[in-house]
Parts: sequence; C-alpha cells; structure tokens
Amino acid sequence: MKILLFGGSFSPVHSEHVRIAKEAQKALQAEKLIVIPAAVSPFKTKADLPVENCSQVLPSDADRLAMLRLAFADFSHTEISDYEICCGGTSYSYTTCAHFRSLYPKDELYFLIGSDSFYSFPQWKYPERIVNDVRLAVIRRSEENLDERSLQAFAERFHTLPTCIDFSTTGISSTQVRTLLSLGADASGLLPKAVQDYILQRGLYRIDLLVQALALEKENRRAHSVRVAVTATEHAKRFRISPQKALVAAGLHDCAKNLALDDKKLFGFIPPEGVPESVMHQYSGAYLAEKFGIRDTDILNAVRYHTSGRPDMSDLEKLIYLADMTEAGRHYPGVDEIRAAFDRDLNEAMRIALQRTLAFLRETGSSIYPLSLQAYEYYKND
Repeated sequence: MKILLFGGSFSPVHSEHVRIAKEAQKALQAEKLIVIPAAVSPFKTKADLPVENCSQVLPSDADRLAMLRLAFADFSHTEISDYEICCGGTSYSYTTCAHFRSLYPKDELYFLIGSDSFYSFPQWKYPERIVNDVRLAVIRRSEENLDERSLQAFAERFHTLPTCIDFSTTGISSTQVRTLLSLGADASGLLPKAVQDYILQRGLYRIDLLVQALALEKENRRAHSVRVAVTATEHAKRFRISPQKALVAAGLHDCAKNLALDDKKLFGFIPPEGVPESVMHQYSGAYLAEKFGIRDTDILNAVRYHTSGRPDMSDLEKLIYLADMTEAGRHYPGVDEIRAAFDRDLNEAMRIALQRTLAFLRETGSSIYPLSLQAYEYYKND
C-alpha cells in the first residue's frame, strides 16, 4: 500500500494545504493519507514570541487537530495523527518517519515536502535516516525545475532521488492567513469554510489592539494597512526580523493617518516643527501607538519613521518603510524595481526607494522633509 505522510505546523490549515494533499495523493496514487501536525517546529525561534500588550488567542493543539479534521473531512482513507503532538517538544522528521515505518513495515511510504525544504534537506537532523525509512515527494511549482546540481548532490549522498509532483500554486501561505486573521480582515477563499467558521467562532489569531487601531482608518486606508502587514510579515523571516513585531508595526503604521491633530485621541500630542502635512501622521501615529500600550522602542520607531525614513534605521524600520512602498496595491513607475530589491537586500531597496521618493517630490513640487534627504545620503553611500 502507498501511504503519504504530510506534516507541518498547520497553523492554520488553509486551502492550499488541502489542494497540495489532494494533488499529491492523486499523483502518487496513494491509498492512504496521514496528516501530522507538529508539536513544535524545529524552525521556530525566539523571534516568534508575542509582543507585550498585544494579546492574541492562539490555537491549542486540540484546535489544530480539530481544524485539520474539518479541512480533510471529505477525504477518504485519511488519518489526522496526533503522534508528534503527543510526543511533545521539538518535532523532528527522522523520528516521525521512523515511527510510521515501524507501523507500516511493508508499505511504500512517501514523505511530502516543498521545494524549499528539498534544498535545505541535507541540513536537517539525520537526513539519512529519513530517506532510509521513506521516499521524499517534493511539491514542485509548475513553472520550476529542481536545480540539477542539487539533484545530483542529493543522489550522490543519499543514493536515491525524490519523486517530484508538479503543482500550480495560488500563493496562499500560513503567514498571509494568520496576518489577515490577526487584523480582523477577510480571509474567506483562503481557508476551507468550516475552518474559517471554527476560527471566527473562537476568535483565534485575532489581536484586538490592532483591530481597534485599524477601525480608526477609512476603508481604503485600512485595506492598504492590511496589505502592508501582509507584505511585512512575508518578508520578515527572510531578514530574520520578528514576524510578530512586523505585524504590530505594520498594523499600527497609519493608525493616525485619518485623525485631525485636534482629535481627542491625540490629546497631549505636540506636533514637531517643520514637518510637512504628508509626514506628520508618522509622529502622531507613534504617539497613538504608545497610548495603545506599545512599549517596544523598535516598533514605535518603525511607525515614527515609516514615511520619511532616517539614517541608520533598524531592520524593522526598513521593513515597514519598504512594505508601505511596495504592498500589492501600489502601482507607480519604479515600484517593481523596488520590489525586486526588497526581495534581495534591505539597504539596496532603501536606496532605490528613497531615490524614487525624492525624485517624485521634486517632480511634483512637493515639500521635501530634511530627514528624508539625510536618509538618502546615508543609504546612497552605504
């Protein structure tokens, strides 16, 4: 019997997970699917810790199991396994694969991974043990081919090759889904309906502080802020920035954009002198974020300088500045160049973004805030 093992954090399980499992099961002609939520991912770091005063109801192990049962309810011959959860601690694939090999000693076991995981697989813990117990099945995006040198190196080391499964991705990620749910934004279409209902009924992932902050914005501005948050959180781990800090800073970055300076919510705010009107909301926003209870200096500064920039910004500050300029709703000459640089290097992207901003301000005869000029001079020479 062919058995497909599908592991992951599944926090939460989303529609792409379900499609991947269905396509892989069909491609392999697997008679049984076993879905295995991890207890603690070996890739989880201290950067994933929550932000002070931003309470969030995260799913329990029981919640994740329940959501998986809902998501795969229509699948036949499917088991939702609590093996890794019951083991507790960090979940390593070599122990999981050995466990299921012991349960199914004569069956053909496939272990499903993504193409990114394939490239990092040689650095996993005891990869030889894994390939001794199972055959890797690699989900490959329809337009990509696995690197031939990597395949050759894999074959030379492990004396086998993975089975590749072509898959047309819709680009849904758990990070994107969690971000939307945290902000109280619409995630329909990204989640199986039963899973979405389960999450909403229990208020999972929602951060009330951010939902309240976004409620201060006009509808179009709120949609922009949500897109900024998605862009920021999806880039955060690439640059080893706390995804939680990125989420909070992005969710708050425009919280004062639609508030007049004499609004009672800004009582006590003293506007800095010489700041253009288009820039002032970064300062009032940082003030308001502090009133919301944010104490993290890096988050406050990311809000405080997200429009102007400044010399020697922290990585979080750069992340929010660039996410604000490149979110999916931005359409202006040069944005794709900034996006491409953003995918490579924060400082390179800052240089290009600041250069583009200053050129636009000059072309339109708008006021140029001196701090932006200082920022450009800093990153131009970096």
